[in-house]
Parts: sequence; C-alpha cells; structure tokens
Amino acid sequence: MATALHVRGVVLPDDEVRDLWLVGDRVSLTPVAGARTISDGGWVLPGLVDAHCHIGIAPGGAPVTSLEQARELAYADRDAGVLAIRDAGSPFPYAQLDDDHDVPRLARAGRHVAPPRRYLPEIGVEVPADQVVAEVTRQAAAGTGWVKLVGDWIDRDRGDLAPAWDEATLTAAVAAAHAAGARITAHCFEESSVATLVRAGIDCVEHGTGLSLDLIDEMARRGTALVPTMINIETFGHIAERAEAKFPGYAKHMLALRDRFPGVVSAAAEAGVPIYVGSDAGGGIAHGLAAQEMLRLHAAGMSALDVLAAGSWRARDWLGFPGLTEGGLADLTVYAEDPRQDLRTLLAPQRIVLRGRVVR
Repeated sequence: MATALHVRGVVLPDDEVRDLWLVGDRVSLTPVAGARTISDGGWVLPGLVDAHCHIGIAPGGAPVTSLEQARELAYADRDAGVLAIRDAGSPFPYAQLDDDHDVPRLARAGRHVAPPRRYLPEIGVEVPADQVVAEVTRQAAAGTGWVKLVGDWIDRDRGDLAPAWDEATLTAAVAAAHAAGARITAHCFEESSVATLVRAGIDCVEHGTGLSLDLIDEMARRGTALVPTMINIETFGHIAERAEAKFPGYAKHMLALRDRFPGVVSAAAEAGVPIYVGSDAGGGIAHGLAAQEMLRLHAAGMSALDVLAAGSWRARDWLGFPGLTEGGLADLTVYAEDPRQDLRTLLAPQRIVLRGRVVR
C-alpha cells in the first residue's frame, strides 16, 4: 500500500491553517502515522477547474485522432493546476480516460448536436430539426451527465448569427436531455437563442454574449449557470476581420458582442448568476489557460474570492467532485502566496497532487 501523504497550509476557502492527510484517493482530517509530508506552508486549493474545455479537439480545430493525443492535451491542463475538466463536446470518444489516474477528473458531453452545414466541420453531429430530440438522447448516453447543443451560428443566407433551429426544437432539446437524466448546455453567441434556451430551463449557457439584463435576472432566479469563456470572446475581432468583406453585418454584430461582454459578465455576477471558469481550450485556444481566464473574470468585475470559487471549490461541487473535506477527493494545488491577494499566483503552482499522487 502506498504511503499516505501529508499537507499543511492555509486551506481555502476555510482560511484556516490545517493538516490534510491523503490516503489513496481520499482526504482524511485524522493524523496518519508514517505519512510523508510533501508540502508545509503556502495556500492550498482543491485544484483548479476548467468547465469548458475540449480535449477531443486538436490544435487547429480538427478532431483528435488518438487516445494518446487526447491524454497529452489533458496533461497540459493538469500541469497548470487544472484537476477537473468538463469537456463541453468532443468529436473523439475517449471514455477510457475517465478513470485514468494521470488525467484530471472528467465530466464529459458527447458530441456537439449541431445544425446541418452551419457549424465547424467534423466537430458536431449535424441534424435537422426533426432529429434533434433523438440525437440529444443519444449524446446523453455518450457523455457522463452532460449534453452540448449548438444554440446558434452564422447563417450565411442571412449574413449574420441566427438560432440553430426554431424555438420549439430548442425547447424540446432541453426537455429531451433532462428526460435522459443529463444536464444540457449550449453554445450561445446571439440574443434570441439564449433567451429561448434559458426560458426552456437549460442548465448552463456557454459564452452568453447575447444575454440581456432581463435574461440575466431570469438566470439568477432559475440558478442557470454561465461559463463566459472570455479568452474565446477576445478572438471575435479576428473573426470579424476575416468576415468583413463577405458578411459585414455579422462582423459588426460580433464586434458589438465582444465590446459589451465585460459588462455582461459583471452584471451576471452582481445578479447572483452561478459563474464558472472555462477557457474553451481546443482548436484555436491553447490548453492550460484556466488561470488566465480567471484573471479576465476578475478584470470584468468579479471579486478575487468569487473568481477562486468559480474556478475551484464551487465549480468542483457543481460537477460532483468533492473538495478538501473528510472523505473528499485527494486533489489539491499549493501556492506560495495568497491567491486572494493576487490571482497571478495561480500561474505558478508550487505543488500539484491529483488522485493522491504527486504530479509536481
């Protein structure tokens, strides 16, 4: 049997100097004789969370082609202190990694459910309106508790963003996921799709650039989560530049959504919407940037403590991964300085422990 590990430090969010013993993959608050001390001092978090990540999408946007490639992308997140990932849609099935001791905890959606010829090539399962409910049900079985819907994308005939399907279909998709026992989230840039989905009872909104103040209040009332992916939204300028000549209306719309977005995030935080950290890693966004996303959320007006909760203990609770309590999971990161005073501390974890095993 492996030797138990011992960690001592200021444990957040409790803000108390505590001793933790890691026995296998569990936390004990009772001293364990012979435990090996691996960290004494510093500030201890139950690991970071990237709640919008794609380890099934390779750099450049093509699907991952092997289990080893997916594993390497997950390692990039792990080595930055991310010890739990919600994969928000993967074109490559990698269920074998669910219990891999070297890979962060995983909560997975299946493939994106997308409209025909209106989404990223090879990434989603593209279905017409009359097949959405059946496909959502299939993808609920393919994931581990989540379904990912494409709520809107550019409509080239319209020359602008538009909902992926009609209101009735979007509403039915939410009901189908819930009937299958899964939570459902959706990619939402534009205004009308996100309004339909929130009112239909969706569990989470990805991006949410088109959110209105009234809709933010509705999300707060319902407890609908928001994963803003601010790193992704920063790319809207490049998207608009490429689209300007052919789709000027779309380009203008994307820039307007980008420019208003920090205010959207601030309003959502103030209203009490549950916000979680997600980098949208995969494709055009590099892995290992959850801490960078946290800095952006702070710049948008969230307090440092709320940002830490959104990217650590509160996000873990949301995904069903218990933190540093008696019997909790043996995942933690240790930092030399107090991250509540300077979130940049998160960029340099001193110690990383995943599933009771020292990564660094």
